[in-house]
Amino acid sequence: MKTIVIGAGSDLGVHIDGSNLGPVQLINDLKGFYKGESLSLNQDESIIKSRNLSDRRKNEYEIDKFNTKLYNMILEKIKEEYFPILIGGDHSVSVASALASAKTKNNIGIIWIDAQTNYNTFETTVTGNIQGLSLSAITGYKNHELRYFYDGNIIQPSKTVVIGARGIDEAEKENIKYSGITVFTTNDIKEKGIETIMEEAFKIAGEKTEGIHISYDLDIIDPEIAPGVSIPEFDGIKEEDAMKINELIIKHMDEVISYDLVEFNPLRDQDRKTEQIAINLLAQIIKAAERKNKYKKIHY
Repeated sequence: MKTIVIGAGSDLGVHIDGSNLGPVQLINDLKGFYKGESLSLNQDESIIKSRNLSDRRKNEYEIDKFNTKLYNMILEKIKEEYFPILIGGDHSVSVASALASAKTKNNIGIIWIDAQTNYNTFETTVTGNIQGLSLSAITGYKNHELRYFYDGNIIQPSKTVVIGARGIDEAEKENIKYSGITVFTTNDIKEKGIETIMEEAFKIAGEKTEGIHISYDLDIIDPEIAPGVSIPEFDGIKEEDAMKINELIIKHMDEVISYDLVEFNPLRDQDRKTEQIAINLLAQIIKAAERKNKYKKIHY
């Protein structure tokens, strides 16, 4: 198994521009130490992007077209036994990456690290930003329009864990209440400690599953520390906890089958603070993935 970095340059899932530029910038930054393979898919520059907050189906067709291509790209690489590391892009791109991982297994879990739960539907969304519907689409809670390209098993809500949520819409709370997913808030992290939360997350997502998909949104970090995201949520975690999350993911690397890092928006960054954090996170996970691959080769 080899590691591959895949850039998903789309900001169609959010009304703010700029996260489509993040993957190119981060992949260029990685060239200093990452010598492995990489691929990129960028949104069509001719698209007239809707930014209308009253449009509940903003850019739905364009996102489906982009995610269909992205899904097929990632699925092909997984079948070729690559470990995919996806760099977004807004969080709508994770519909493609998570379902590509789910396609090749009977049952996987997912750990969704994000300031939002992204569990809205087209009926409950306040902004119409489709990134806010992405996790519900992945776990089969309505939003089938966002996974038309997919014909495999959805990721079960009972094997789905959100970490770091603090921006949850009122109607979205009702969706979560009846879904079966597990949500740990930022306050839970502060009260119980990130080690306790992550260990519980891996127990839930890893019980009787064949692997875990990780989806890491940079907006979990407080915007005073990491301002370069499209939709900042204040009262986030510290950089030390953000890095600790990755270290705890690496501790369970034998269970991890794919990894996303999303939502770096260079147009919103200040003094490249968010960019540097993103690079540090990617460097950690790439090195861990490469160690995992070498170990498998030795013990094949």
